[in-house]
Amino acid sequence: MAAPHEVTAMRDDAVIRAAHIGKTFASRSGKELVALDDISLAVTEGEFVCLLGPSGCGKSTLLRILAGLETHFEGSVFADGEKVAGPSRKRGMVFQEYSLFPWRNIEENVAAGLEFAGVPADERRERSLRHLELVGLSGFARALPHELSGGMRQRAAIARALAADPHILLMDEPFGALDAHTRILLQKELLRIWSASRKTVVFVTHSVDEAVYLADRIVVMSARPGRIVEEIEVEMARPRRRDDPRWGVLAARILALLDEATTDGGLSEDEETR
Repeated sequence: MAAPHEVTAMRDDAVIRAAHIGKTFASRSGKELVALDDISLAVTEGEFVCLLGPSGCGKSTLLRILAGLETHFEGSVFADGEKVAGPSRKRGMVFQEYSLFPWRNIEENVAAGLEFAGVPADERRERSLRHLELVGLSGFARALPHELSGGMRQRAAIARALAADPHILLMDEPFGALDAHTRILLQKELLRIWSASRKTVVFVTHSVDEAVYLADRIVVMSARPGRIVEEIEVEMARPRRRDDPRWGVLAARILALLDEATTDGGLSEDEETR
């Protein structure tokens, strides 16, 4: 029988298809470090997939490969039937850092990608304001980034990605720098937005709780070199409750997988990659 990740990689309805992805970095000491090893993955239309694994397992590197931000790797990636050879407006990216322009107000920040794409000013403004309303920031269009909280700045970053109307949304630990309460609030907000837009989402996290709350499917990765250990369909209806007994059972199963897959392959201080 094929391994779980091999099965999903053969899905005919995939909008993202990665085959036999490998990635090697040179460390600061000159050694070659294998970050990803023979990863195959498929994501279907409208699916919310979480890449879950320990720090340093290569999940962010895999996301950057899917986005077209990493171009030197083994294997191949196709999105919407086209080979990924670089960034595309069809794939929006949200980083852990807010990456907002500090000299632009929030409306201008949300419209920045549209401006770079040559969208007329009136349409930029309409789309920017519409997406600020979607993320609950319509009253802060004229504010500068430093005038907002971390959670509000991350909402603005999500609005900017959505305003470009990408088919696929790639999110690299977007709530990792937030306090626990704000993180939970934004998880709920993200699911509301996703339910309204039904974008295809690939979301990187190292939080088991976050993955169980958000995902249709959780892709569990091993410690470096990153490999797919197992793919788990989350068979819990939304909205999910953390006091649901199935939550604890699933979280315990995932933690056991992570424990089993963790090796002593962590990076030394002079060998850090991503």
